[in-house]
Amino acid sequence: MNRRVAGPSVVGVAALLLLALLAVPMLVIGGTSMLFAGSGANCSPAPAQSAQPGVSTEAQNSIPANYLLWYRKVGKQYDVPWTILAGIGKVESDHGRSTLPGVLSGANPYGAAGPMQIGIEGAAGNQWGGKPIHPASEKVNGVATDEDGKSTVSVYDPADAIAGAARYLIEYGVQSDPSGAIFAYNHLQSYVQDVLSWASAYASGGYTVSAVTPGSGSAPSGGSGGSGGSGGSGGSCTGTGQLTDVVVPNAAVGTAISFAEDQLGKPYQWGGTGPDAFDCSGLVMMAYRAGGVYIARTSQQQWATEQRVPASLVRPGDLVFFAGGDGTPTAPGHVGLVIGNGQMIEAYATGFPVRISTYGTPTSPPGDQKVVGFTQPWGHGQPGGQPGG
Repeated sequence: MNRRVAGPSVVGVAALLLLALLAVPMLVIGGTSMLFAGSGANCSPAPAQSAQPGVSTEAQNSIPANYLLWYRKVGKQYDVPWTILAGIGKVESDHGRSTLPGVLSGANPYGAAGPMQIGIEGAAGNQWGGKPIHPASEKVNGVATDEDGKSTVSVYDPADAIAGAARYLIEYGVQSDPSGAIFAYNHLQSYVQDVLSWASAYASGGYTVSAVTPGSGSAPSGGSGGSGGSGGSGGSCTGTGQLTDVVVPNAAVGTAISFAEDQLGKPYQWGGTGPDAFDCSGLVMMAYRAGGVYIARTSQQQWATEQRVPASLVRPGDLVFFAGGDGTPTAPGHVGLVIGNGQMIEAYATGFPVRISTYGTPTSPPGDQKVVGFTQPWGHGQPGGQPGG
């Protein structure tokens, strides 16, 4: 099921998924960890061979029987919470019922295929390994596996695709850092939230999916997060048992974030506004222009003309400002686009590609450690001005 954002709404994959679908696996930058926990309290990373969540009425009534069987079988086999696999299957293809390109045959525009939308070519890369359908006896470098004992391995076969997704998630540490592994699968924070929302809906038997920071309970989507995707830290934690969805103020924000995601890996160029290279303010200006919002050209002008936002109320789509090498706290020289959990997309400096970075922490990149402030750019400013940032 694919849903569009219209006005203030909760992001499922919504417009972001329709625009981004399965992207190239990118940086795994963990912040808030999503941990499975009985009753959402005193939780810790799932131990080896941990108990699997039960099946909710929602799951029984909405997941096709063959998919539910394989989600649960593969989840137990690989020690991956089956509800995460089901959440990905829901978001990517509505458990194989989507008629979008690449689900039943071929590939989507980014090169992903099958009900779990695993990369087979193009921008998504060949994460599957080998051809989309190949003999089961063939050895490949990828996540392809013959889960149901047939003579061929197929990315379009639900059993094989679900097992492939499980192998991919394991590679990125799903047992200790579920949100980081899901983020690696599709590098959108809204995607992580949507998958975990469905995972929570599909679980029963005292298991919930909680947004928790070790030792401190739930964290706001705009809060600072640590780096790395190697897993949650030790110790106990307290979860609410509820998952807070990411709220996008309007469709323009979804478009802006998706545009910025599409520029990841492109080079920095002072004065660049694309399509091949960007500077920091040029990137965020063009991201919002893609969404029909015209903001000022430079970081200094953006800071001066847009509505300020306190750190406690920051949401995905807001802009985060830093003094920068060519600015000051009163006229910031660097800007990034917030995507949640203390992360942003930025065009950092010459020699660095457009990337996802943390901000506001001691481990953030130099210059990104001390935040000047935040703004909400929609409805403010106008095009024009000189390069900067």
